[in-house]
Formats: sequence, structure tokens, C-alpha cells
Amino acid sequence: MNLVNQILQGLLLGGYYALLACGLSFMFGVMRIINLAHGSLTVVAAYLLWVLAEPMGWHPLLALLAVVPAMALLGWLLHKLVLERSARLGALVPLLATFGLASVIDNVLFQHFGADTRSLATSIGTLAYDSWELPGGLYVGQLPTLVLVLAVLLLGGLHAMLAHTALGRQIRAASEDADTARLVGVRTGTVFAAASAITMVTVTLAGASLALRATFDPFSGPQQLIFAFEAVIIGGAGSLWGTLLGGVVLGVAQNLGAQVHPQGFLIAGHATFLVILLARLYASGALRRFFSTRHRASS
Repeated sequence: MNLVNQILQGLLLGGYYALLACGLSFMFGVMRIINLAHGSLTVVAAYLLWVLAEPMGWHPLLALLAVVPAMALLGWLLHKLVLERSARLGALVPLLATFGLASVIDNVLFQHFGADTRSLATSIGTLAYDSWELPGGLYVGQLPTLVLVLAVLLLGGLHAMLAHTALGRQIRAASEDADTARLVGVRTGTVFAAASAITMVTVTLAGASLALRATFDPFSGPQQLIFAFEAVIIGGAGSLWGTLLGGVVLGVAQNLGAQVHPQGFLIAGHATFLVILLARLYASGALRRFFSTRHRASS
């Protein structure tokens, strides 16, 4: 029964990872850009919510309603000022630009808020630790369950938006072939900016979940980026439902690893990511080509 409980808790943790990775996967799937500032932007959203909820006394849900459009606007500006310009210079430049942006964000947050950890868990009363009892003596936390449901709804909503709306069709056309899409009247710059705004909405929801379920500080961003990146790679880069699967696999692996050794939580997650990454590279033939090239170069 303990094993079942650990898998169940890992499933709930995977819901948070899926929510966290949703925006990273969506941006890569649409624009083929790996946003290395993704984790730091998640922490920015968490701080915005904290500022409205703690010093100003807003309810976290009311604060979320104010932060979501602000972050969407930030996403629009991020695309126009950073991503669009850097993408014109090659695939590597957006990586460097978002890496630099992450460094700036982390240090600005540290300069303004200091190194103290923050949390909004005390702002939502007993929801932070209440649980439901399941048959067999199992318990599931109410907040982690709600986060998992939110992740499923968000991923399903994005999938439906891409499949059944005019904006979704334009996003898919622009991501497949931007030049051809422009020839048929799609304003690809506006479409990609809208996609960036949507990404920031998902980032805000992930930041809210982080603030409500755990603690965060100005340098929490890189760790969140690693978890999101691992979930995306495990599930398949650019696949929305694969992101949910990747998050669940990562969460279950971490929980089972923690049962083997106190430090096994992170090690098991990283090991799972590495094994799946190598398996994907082997299946694609990239590993064979790499070793063939090395063999020819040495002979």
C-alpha cells in the first residue's frame, strides 16, 4: 500500500510539473524557441501574486485575476522586444537572449526582495494542507489535486484552441511554415506575440501553484526550469499531452527515488530524464551518427 501511495503522490506532483512545463512546451511547439527564462518568469508571477496578497492584503484568487493580464502583456512585449529580434539571428541567439534575461530577472528580484523565502500557503487557510481520504486508507491533498485538474484542463484547453479556433489555425500555420503563412495573409508576428502572451498566462498559473504549494526565492527559477525541461523532454518536446505524461513520470520517479534514499528524490528524476533522453537519441539515430563521426575522425 505504501508503494501505491507513493505513486499516487507522485501523480499529484506530476500535475504541478505538467502545469509548469506547459508554457515551455507550447512556446517550443509553436516557435521552436527554448525559453531559458521560463523558470525565472514563473518566479516573477509568484512574486507579483505575493506582493498583492501579502503586503496589500488581496485574496490570492483576486490577485491572480490582476496578474494574469499583466503577465500576458509582458509575454507580448517579450516577444516583440526579445524573441522576435533574436530569432532572426539564428537558433542560438534566442537561447543566449533568454539566458541573459533569466540572469537579469533573478538578480533584480534578489535586489528588490532579498534572499528571504516567500509563500502564499498561509493565505488560503486549510486548503494548503487539507486532504481527501480514499478507500484503502490513502489520502490525496486537496491543493495538489486541484493543481492536477488545472493542468489537465489547461492542456486540454490549449489543445482545443489549436484545433478548433481561428487563432489556433493561424498559430499552427505559422509554426509549420511562417513564409507560406504570410503569403496567405497570416500576420505571423502578431500570431507569435499572441502565442507568447498565452504562454505567459500558463506561466502565471504555474507561478500561482508554486506560491501556494511551496516556498520560493529570487533564485528558484533555474530549478523550476530544470523540472519543466525534464518534463518536456520525457513527454516529447512540443507535445501538450506528452507534457502531462512527462510531468507525471518525473513526479512518480522522484517520489519513488525518495523512498530508496533520502537524496534519491532529485537523483531519480534526473536519472529518468537522462535514460529517456538517451533512448530518444538512440531511436532517432543521432547517437549512431555521433559515434560514427567520432570513429571516422579518429581513424
